[in-house]
Amino acid sequence: MSESATVPTWRKVVAAILDFLTVFFGLGYLIALVTGETTEAGFSLDGLSALVLFAAIIAYFWVLPRFGGTVWQRILRTRR
Repeated sequence: MSESATVPTWRKVVAAILDFLTVFFGLGYLIALVTGETTEAGFSLDGLSALVLFAAIIAYFWVLPRFGGTVWQRILRTRR
């Protein structure tokens, strides 16, 4: 793919979905481990811990693109 070629929209959409799932389940589980909110089925965040996860998701999508892209944007090469 040349430098001037555009990235297909489907790759951008897939990267965004995978990024959201990664940050939601990955950071959500880590926050649950720290706060003791794990369950047999995974985790259940309430109150402040849910707010922390919400802030982490926003930060992930706001900060990482400024430093070369999110994890899945880099893997799927959607950043130019």
